[in-house]
Amino acid sequence: MLQLNQIYKVFNEGTPDEKIAINHVNLSLNKGDFVTVIGSNGAGKSTLMNLISGKMFPDIGQVKVDGQDVTTMKEHKRSRLIGRVFQDPMAGTAPSMTIEENLAIAYSRASSRGLSRGVTKKRREFFIGKLESLHLGLENRLQAKVGLLSGGERQALSLLMATFTDPKILLLDEHTAALDPSRAELITNLTRDIVNETNLTTLMVTHNMQQALDLGNRLIMMDSGQIIFEATEEEKSKLTVEKLLEEFQRIRGSKMSSDRSVLV
Repeated sequence: MLQLNQIYKVFNEGTPDEKIAINHVNLSLNKGDFVTVIGSNGAGKSTLMNLISGKMFPDIGQVKVDGQDVTTMKEHKRSRLIGRVFQDPMAGTAPSMTIEENLAIAYSRASSRGLSRGVTKKRREFFIGKLESLHLGLENRLQAKVGLLSGGERQALSLLMATFTDPKILLLDEHTAALDPSRAELITNLTRDIVNETNLTTLMVTHNMQQALDLGNRLIMMDSGQIIFEATEEEKSKLTVEKLLEEFQRIRGSKMSSDRSVLV
């Protein structure tokens, strides 16, 4: 469903600030795979997500989604194939628009006919049904401005908007990092439920190593723009945070960043 072939990306090439962000990465996700991605700051995790989503293009390599070469496809066109939820609850939604209007815009991504004026009764019923699955009461607040929602409510709405048009790939870019623990747990559980129910192919970046172990069927560790460690579902089930840190030290010969968000 997702294939990255020899992806290479360098920033500020030829200058003293040159940095290789992604260094010839290969990665394949089969349909239904849920892969969690860990690594310290600067490992290349978010750059990888940007290259998949079309926010930036690789200097070398190929990106394929469901067999289609999307390497040079622009982000707005790629959004029909890829759903994405960001770390910032303020991103991914239009705060000055209502819940219903936000859902209508997200719904239109799956259609080549563009935005329609107004919301039909059938579409509103569809929105209500999807919102009910969140168990947050948002189905009763269709006319509420999204900017008035809590961070957790906005992130739940963003997650729904990214998935209900049946994308080929779901990208979760530290989507619980900015939330308080109770809301983070809510969004984590919603993520697990939605991905399991839809069998949606998912790539999730997280600083929370325990979350990376709890979710998904595969795990990869990145450092200096490379994938340095991979674990299958069976291998992952036997891992702990301590073992992951030991694995990093074994591979790199030094300890992973002491940033406490990595160790949560």
